[in-house]
Amino acid sequence: MASPAISQTVRPLDTLRLGISGPPQITNVVAQHLRLLGAQDGAAGQQDAPGRISLTGGGYETTHATVIWGDPGSGVVDEATVQAATGIMAVHGRRDGSPRGLAADYTATATGVLAVQGLLAGLVGQARGMAATHVTTGADRAGLLAVSQYLAAAGADEGEAAELAPGGPPFTSAEGVLFELETLDPGAWAAFWRTLDAPADAIRAGWRPFQFRYATACAPFPQALHTTARAHPLERIRQAASLSGAEVCVLHTLAERLAEADGAPPWSLRPFGADGPVPSSPAASGNPVPPAAELPLAGLTVLEAGRRIQAPLAAHLLGLLGAEVIRIEPPGGDPLRGMPPACSGISARWLALNRGKKAVEIDIKADGDRRRLREMAAGADVFLHNWAPGKAAELGLDSDDLARVNPALVYAYTGGWADRLDDAPMGTDFMVQARTGVGEAVRPEGEIPAPSLMTLLDVLGGLHGTEAVLAGLLLRERTGRGVRVDSSLLGAADTLTAPALAQLARGENPRHPAGFRHPLPTADGWIAPSDDSALAAAAYDLRELSTSDGLARLGSHGLTATAVTTDLSDLHHDPRFAGSISRDAHGAPAVRDPWSFA
Repeated sequence: MASPAISQTVRPLDTLRLGISGPPQITNVVAQHLRLLGAQDGAAGQQDAPGRISLTGGGYETTHATVIWGDPGSGVVDEATVQAATGIMAVHGRRDGSPRGLAADYTATATGVLAVQGLLAGLVGQARGMAATHVTTGADRAGLLAVSQYLAAAGADEGEAAELAPGGPPFTSAEGVLFELETLDPGAWAAFWRTLDAPADAIRAGWRPFQFRYATACAPFPQALHTTARAHPLERIRQAASLSGAEVCVLHTLAERLAEADGAPPWSLRPFGADGPVPSSPAASGNPVPPAAELPLAGLTVLEAGRRIQAPLAAHLLGLLGAEVIRIEPPGGDPLRGMPPACSGISARWLALNRGKKAVEIDIKADGDRRRLREMAAGADVFLHNWAPGKAAELGLDSDDLARVNPALVYAYTGGWADRLDDAPMGTDFMVQARTGVGEAVRPEGEIPAPSLMTLLDVLGGLHGTEAVLAGLLLRERTGRGVRVDSSLLGAADTLTAPALAQLARGENPRHPAGFRHPLPTADGWIAPSDDSALAAAAYDLRELSTSDGLARLGSHGLTATAVTTDLSDLHHDPRFAGSISRDAHGAPAVRDPWSFA
């Protein structure tokens, strides 16, 4: 078993060797991230072999991971069938009015990041006295995690606060330029559209669906707003945004993203202080696992000052790995606790990310409360936040400030742009999608590029945040020093679009053919063929057959397919996910942990 003895390690996986085989959509992500963390290539396996990853060396017992698409016999066998079964096709398709798949390999990407998390967590557990672990994760679990907020809303005690109907951005200027609009302020929204002479009733009717598009994955605002946008040149639209306080971002192509890509990793790790003796700390490296603990982060404390999705999800996953998570909330509590729909009076969406966490109310604008927060950080292992850029330094709560009270702290910031783009707009999910070519990557050939209204990057960015924290914890265990870790929505976008950008760099077309991952209609639903079976399956007209008969027809011809989940509340009883969804203490749907440790 590994010892947490101090070493000259620079990266958390220095001196470890990587062995890997399995489906490249998943394992390419795993291999890339493990190499960036310091692992060296060992023996490579076959791409068509079962997904197996191992890390050896560095004084650790060998740690293994297994990655799968879905449970045997479930019919979930690849990216297309995972998206169909878990409800991703339904949620992503809400804007268009019918289910459709993401052209990018979203669940495979998320599964790769989850596998890296499991391996890092296992090594952290070993350094703290646990036995070596074998972790298993699957794309089906990643898919359920990605829709967990939408699933929670579907199972709430009340209906949605906004209409679920087709519609949404991007908008189009008079020149035909596609752009995204962003503001969190209803006043700025109204001022923007008034400057462009939009009808007053359309402005009023449009705000609520626009505001709730993060929660509903659709925005059925009046067509008059699209008509208004098309009546003005882009320069006038930008002037209206500047005058109102809203922001616009022209949709960039993958080629434009490739031209400016800096090749930076999706996260960064910076140990505190200069080389030399490691100061003692209440949260010093080598903090042992409590007796009888089964999870690798048991006994560690995470302080989370998170808003919306990205940081709360990162902390939620750390909690599932055994850490105690304490949320720092403003006086009166997080206002999103009341966001409809609710279960037992608490927002179902909020519970999806924050169940099981403790909460402490802190007024970060008050000197006394900031001192109290520093005192809490002095005894914590991780401080995680996603405040606006520069706010932590303004408050005296940046990494250098907290390192003075806790030199062994892992200080984590999950942001939008990681200071990597000079002209970056507001760092929200849809703006980052627009700016990085994701809108093109998720749509096949022949369709107008459009960022998904499913919060793809907030979720994938949260996964990257957890990955970065675990890398920081392992580096702390190997060096005895605290670490600052930064992750971003931009890093998540780069991970998601990496295959498309690589194709483009080789001179290949990065977009899939027209109709890619469009499910086939049946008399009572939809069927999604696997990617390998899609071309042959498209020759069959299943519209007069039931879904079960349609699946039988395709199966009789050797084609693989699965039913598309269109109502997320059906997932509770779906035999493809037996035991994967339960109810929490408030009655809200809860998906199971995305990893299994043995």
